[in-house]
Parts: sequence; structure tokens; C-alpha cells
Amino acid sequence: MNALNIAEYTESLGLQAKVASALMARAPAAIKNKALRALARRLRESVAALQEANARDLAQAVQAGLAAPMVDRLRLTPQVIETCALGCEQLAAMPDIIGEVLGMRQQPSGIRVGQMRVPIGVFCMIYESRPNVTIEAASLSIKSGNAAILRGGSEAIASNLALARLVTQALREAGLPEHGVQLVQTTDRAAVGRLIAMPEYVDLVIPRGGRGLIERVSAEAKVPVIKHLDGNCHSYVDEPCDIELALKVVDNAKTQKYSPCNATESLLVARGVAPQFLPRIAQVFAAKGVQMRCDAESLKILEENQVQPLDGQAQSAINTKELLRAAQESDWSEEYLAPIISVKVVAGLDEAISHINRYGSHHTDAILTTDHVHAQRFLREVDSASVMVNASTRFADGFEYGLGAEIGISTDKFHARGPVGIEGLTSLKWVVLGEGEVRG
Repeated sequence: MNALNIAEYTESLGLQAKVASALMARAPAAIKNKALRALARRLRESVAALQEANARDLAQAVQAGLAAPMVDRLRLTPQVIETCALGCEQLAAMPDIIGEVLGMRQQPSGIRVGQMRVPIGVFCMIYESRPNVTIEAASLSIKSGNAAILRGGSEAIASNLALARLVTQALREAGLPEHGVQLVQTTDRAAVGRLIAMPEYVDLVIPRGGRGLIERVSAEAKVPVIKHLDGNCHSYVDEPCDIELALKVVDNAKTQKYSPCNATESLLVARGVAPQFLPRIAQVFAAKGVQMRCDAESLKILEENQVQPLDGQAQSAINTKELLRAAQESDWSEEYLAPIISVKVVAGLDEAISHINRYGSHHTDAILTTDHVHAQRFLREVDSASVMVNASTRFADGFEYGLGAEIGISTDKFHARGPVGIEGLTSLKWVVLGEGEVRG
């Protein structure tokens, strides 16, 4: 599209979304839930067709030389599709919070004052790689009574178009406006610039992707933005702790999947348990080819223990000699999205909290401990959107939190923080009920 056509196209998207938003906002809960269940059914019925479309995106991604973690994010497996369907059903089963009135109280004047939860209006979601975000955003838009304009990455265009068709069909089936959720059909980057600068149509922008995308949107947007830049998540192994539990959780937090923003990228270990814990977790990592970038103290412990892969394997996915490396200052704040983890021995809880608050991205951080007081201090003092005790950071996810789905994860401190579900896509307005009261 040329510049004129982009302007006309985005204007049309915005106008249609604005009109649809009024209809979405007043839709009864039963109708919204009908659309969500219809979408879940259509997803399950369309697995083969969706995988066919996804295969085209995957082939182009490999041909274009995309890194393995990026290709992995593109993949629409039957399990991913089923998770999307379950998310729709979970949302449908949840209470409808739109229109609920909170904190209604009588004032001395006689009036009653409270707050009503209402939809934001129109949100624009700009995202990369993961095509399942199309369904997460669409389903949350439906449940929260908002209209949505979705702009996925060019690398997932075939998958997103196929998914968006199912969304449109589900909206029609339930009697909701088909423009309630619109997918931007062009991959022209100019469309993004237009969409984030249309406050007359768009009420909120949510970028979900790499740092470059999020920084651009944050700098150029003329409407509010919900965002997070990095996912440098920490797992801290405390003294005292259950070593076996810590091994299991840290392994999962790092290696269950390398590409998500909630994977652990930094491992902190209390000095008192480091000699017992580090050689054992290093064996686990060696077996899976995870490179450890260590501070001087952890490197000394591991080199003295001559770490080798488990199960008698002669080699890991990378040369074992390269498995242990000295960390640089930049490693403490790095989001690898790869089989690499930074490792540091700390004196104890105070140093762990200080390190996390200095180098972390305020996304998700976990403590592995058997000390209740330590756990409570960690929860209170670590300045992150999600803080965990004895659990994998990989749980920082809207579906896992019971939100049905998530629109993204916010590391901002206002409006929405952490996984953004239905409530994060709503606002509160004041309502006043009276019986003829006048102000004296």
C-alpha cells in the first residue's frame, strides 16, 4: 500500500472499531460467552487447516534465517491450539465483571457513591511472532466488551489470517459485530505508526514483542501504552532450602522453554548452599546444553567439581569446555531467550533482593526457600510484577494465573501490572445514586 492507502485503510479500521466498541460494550454476558465457546469449537475443528497455514510461515521463517527461538515462537502445534481453545472456554466460564459496581457507600449528603467497571473502548495490539496471541487478544476483547485492532508480525501473517477468520465467524455466530475484532491485513510498518497515533479511535496500545518494537511504540504513541521491555527473570536459591525442590524448579524455570519472557535468565545462589546446589544444577544444565555465565565464586566451585553432563553423555549440545564462562557485567541484566543463564553466588537474602532490584526487569522473580520469614520479605521487597515462592517463573502467564488468557505482561506500575487479563482492559467510572439531593 502507498501512504495514502495506508492512511485511508487505518482510518477505516479505526472508525469500524469505534462503532463496534459501543455494541461490544453493551453485549450481554450470555452473547459474549456464546462467541467464546464458538471460537473454542472452531479452533478444535480447524487444527489441520491452521497447521497448514502455520507451515507456510514456518518455512518462510527458516528460509529467512530466523533464530531457532523465534521459529519456535511461531509454531502452532495441536497443543498450542488446544490451549487457546481452553483459554476461550475458561474465559466463558468466568463471571462477567463489566457493569459491576464497587464500593458503593452512603455519604452524609444522602447520595450513594461507587465505581462501575466499564470497557476501555478500543485497544490496539501490536505483536510479533506468536500467532496464538491473535486468539488471546481476541478472546479477551470479547469477554471485556472491547473492540480490538490486531497487528501481528509479517513472519506470522498466514497463521494470523487463518485465526482471524475463525474469530470473525465466531462473532457472527453469536450476533456480535464482526468488526469487534479486526486483524490488520497489511504488513506495511507504516500502518503501525498510524494506528498508535489515532486517539480519536484508539484508547490503548499494547505492544508485545522485542525491545525495538516496544521502544518504537512507546516513543511514537499518542495514546496510553501497556508494555514490558525485557524478561530478565531470576530464581534465587536461598539458605535454607529444599535442594531437591530447588533443582526441579530451577531446571523447569530455565529449560522447559527458552523463548518465553518468563523463563529464568539469572540464577542466584546463597553462599551457604552453593557448594551443594551448584554442581548438581550444573549437571542438569550440561545434559541440556545450557551455558552458565558465572561470577568468580560460582565458577571456582564448578571448575573444582569438574562438571560433566548427566547420564553418561560424553557431550552436551555445546562443547562442555565452553559450558562454563566468566560472566561480564552485562550478563546480569541480559535476557538471553536461549540456553544460557547467568549464575552468581550471593551472601544471602539481602544481597539477592538488592541484585534483583538493580539488574532485573521487574517482570518475574522467584525464591526457593524453607524459611517463611525469608519468603515473606522476598514477596514484599522484590519490586516485580510477579513474585513467587517455591515455584517456577514459567507460571507467570495469564492462563496459568486463571485469567483465561492474557493480553501481555506489564512491568508498568500503574493501571495494570503483571499478566493483563480482563480487569486490565477495563476502567472504573464513578456512579452517583441520589433521590433529589442538592448541594448546599
